[in-house]
Amino acid sequence: MHLSTPLVLQSGARIANRIAKAAMEESLARQPGQLPGPEIEELYASWARGGSGLIITGNVMIDRRALTSPGTIVLDAETDLAPFRRWAAAAGSEGGQVWMQINHPGRQVRSDLPGIAWAPSDIGVSLGKHTSVFARPTAMTEADIQATIGRFATTARLAEESGFHGVQIHAAHGYLLSQYLSPLVNHRTDQWGGSLENRSRMLVEVVRAVRAAVSPGFTVSIKINTADFQRGGFDVDEVEQVLASVADLGVDLVELSGGSMESAATMGRTADDRKLDREAYFLEIAQRLVASAPMPLMLTGGIGRRSSAEKVLTSGFAMVGLATALALHPDLPARWAEGDDIEVAALRLNWRDKDIASAGVLAVVRAHMSRISRGLPPRARTSAYLALIRDTLRNRGLTRNYGRWLSQNPAPEVTMPLSG
Repeated sequence: MHLSTPLVLQSGARIANRIAKAAMEESLARQPGQLPGPEIEELYASWARGGSGLIITGNVMIDRRALTSPGTIVLDAETDLAPFRRWAAAAGSEGGQVWMQINHPGRQVRSDLPGIAWAPSDIGVSLGKHTSVFARPTAMTEADIQATIGRFATTARLAEESGFHGVQIHAAHGYLLSQYLSPLVNHRTDQWGGSLENRSRMLVEVVRAVRAAVSPGFTVSIKINTADFQRGGFDVDEVEQVLASVADLGVDLVELSGGSMESAATMGRTADDRKLDREAYFLEIAQRLVASAPMPLMLTGGIGRRSSAEKVLTSGFAMVGLATALALHPDLPARWAEGDDIEVAALRLNWRDKDIASAGVLAVVRAHMSRISRGLPPRARTSAYLALIRDTLRNRGLTRNYGRWLSQNPAPEVTMPLSG
């Protein structure tokens, strides 16, 4: 198997090669309305030209009241679909597959954002001296749970109507569905907590509702952690069981990643002191899932060399996900296909405060994407310090604009009844 080998999924989707542009939050929403605009179209047209067989968008929020950041895009029942149709067309302009990642942040909502912060239980994000950055969550009621399942289904249906070829349900990185899976965050004693069967019920019901809301030829995928990398958290043994539980629900591909806000494994560090490889961070721990998984697997995390990507494939994974490497070199897959062995080293900051360092890395990645979105090449020597300051100042204005819009445009009600 080579990086250039096509892949055909159960849905019938044909992916031209084994390289996926994995999700990265662009923070480029147009306001008012939290909509994709010309900047998003330019960014995704660049990635389309870059040669990835599959493009997965940054996370799109299913509920306008709950954002991962004030620059995040929202798609719900009252959203104008025209900008999304243009986005899908730009991302698919070279004939590749385009999937929308759909997400609810749960408790990982900043405390300065209006709206809601929900979680399975009222347990907040713990970041030491930075804990106050995130809102204290409210434990979800049964009605909240059912409405959220319905919102996932609505956003998936609207993604299909807008011209996307599939969705990726985000159940990783400490967001809402990941919170339900985690025994550290989910302390519920009803059907949504306790045993793994109960903790995975939210994900199972979301998958079931999404699959029912879209056509058979529309691809449904999941992104899930190989582990939370926290002592006592969701781990690879449980991942194996969850994959088996969704096997018959029409899941076409599963992307494996790891970590959360409390354990930034996607930055190459963990809260439980487990050592990760310098590249392909999750390869060793995820490899045991290859033999048992009932669907094709994709591995993402710290991959920036062609040899590393090829190693992932020879280890039995169906797809390789590239993220930050494509923010710096959007044409990396095409260059590899032409025989160019260009390497992209993972960005690391040796700052004393590791949480601020993680934020600095993300700010640099967003700075690269912002330049591409304006038709400019990424700047390799971008100051993380300045990028973080610019991000902070920009987010203040975006937060004010979002608050005004949300106060004038409350979230639509969910009318479709769904049972748990």
